Amino acid sequence: MDKLIHEELSRDIIGAAMHVVNEMKPGLDEKLYERALVIELRRRGHVVEAQKKFPVFYQSELIGNLTPDLIVDEKVIVDPKVVAAFNEAHIAQMVGYLTITGLELALLLNFKSARLEWKRVVREQRQASERPDLYV
Repeated sequence: MDKLIHEELSRDIIGAAMHVVNEMKPGLDEKLYERALVIELRRRGHVVEAQKKFPVFYQSELIGNLTPDLIVDEKVIVDPKVVAAFNEAHIAQMVGYLTITGLELALLLNFKSARLEWKRVVREQRQASERPDLYV
């Protein structure tokens, strides 16, 4: 079996998120979990960028900015949610984020219940001339 992309970092992010949900309990606003996760990840020695803007172009013209919630150690996009369940729209959003940022891994984290749920979205590396495959 192939090794997971950013396996150790992923485990630490998920562990930090578990710590946050255990400390704060479920049922709060998404942004509160996001802010607490930033604090916990930084305490664990990670570099966390919140709301970093990435320019988006269409045919060489700037059409706006994409703003992922968190980027950890310049390697992983982290998107905290408080939802009943992850859906196709959440995954599609991460696919877009990975495409624009050029990063390989996004983690969706769901703080809705006492048991943290997560989903990995990975961008497979291909030849430069090929469109990258994305899978969850």
